Amino acid sequence: CLYCKGEMEKMDSTYTVDRKGYHLFMEKIPVYVCSQCGEKQFEEQEVDAIQKMIKHLETDLKKVQAVA
Repeated sequence: CLYCKGEMEKMDSTYTVDRKGYHLFMEKIPVYVCSQCGEKQFEEQEVDAIQKMIKHLETDLKKVQAVA
């Protein structure tokens, strides 16, 4: 772990985002979790995928709000 130097274990976890206009909750996301402090560290491919989902969600949300 970058914070406490504990052992990192790969497992599935959840990821949530609260933004203005929506709440995103994802399950079974691969992540490394520190066995001491619980800090989560995602691999680059998961970070990229999550960021792409958020961008698409925000773009689609703007389209829906423009129609309303």
